[in-house]
Amino acid sequence: MKKTLYSLMLNEEVVREVDVLAHRLGTSRSNLINQILAEYVNYTTPERRINDIFSALEQLISPSRELVPFFSPNSSTMSLKSSLQYKYRPTVKYELELHGGDENSIGELTVLFRTQSEALIRAMTEFFRLWKRIEDTHLPAGTERQYALYDGKFVRSIAPPTKDCTADELAQAISEYIQLFDRLMKGYVSGELDARAIEREWFTQMRRAAVLI
Repeated sequence: MKKTLYSLMLNEEVVREVDVLAHRLGTSRSNLINQILAEYVNYTTPERRINDIFSALEQLISPSRELVPFFSPNSSTMSLKSSLQYKYRPTVKYELELHGGDENSIGELTVLFRTQSEALIRAMTEFFRLWKRIEDTHLPAGTERQYALYDGKFVRSIAPPTKDCTADELAQAISEYIQLFDRLMKGYVSGELDARAIEREWFTQMRRAAVLI
């Protein structure tokens, strides 16, 4: 959303209280005033929508024992941690970043992991490549999703939803996607699921999904 510089005459005491509240919320004076005015005129800013999505995501994922969500209000990024059923229980970190969006992307999901085990690195890399191949094969044509694979990091863009949806509906779609990814990744790394089983599980859930991202 485009922003323009305006000059306003405000009471010093009001500005002081705004600054105190902005500091407590971890945001800037301008952003807080923008939020207050948007709420007053009943307009949902992109920042407010992202905050609503993250709040809903936290409620959806928190009951799970597999993923632990972390996010600060008024932030464009949310983190989730997961532990693999592997030697020394290495941690996988998901970073979800959302933005105002364009015709190709509303954000990206980054999967980070660190390990000294060559076998685990190989298994994780195989899974990431398998995941991309499955999505390239089965996701409907239209929006092109971007993928990148680095040492210890897999990145996947989040496509705009396939239909207009509320913050809660988008949070539900993202929650289901991340939890599916996490569950199938663990199954593949542990050896419980092979490539065919991963593809079958992915297809079954995506076919039921109300919103594709």
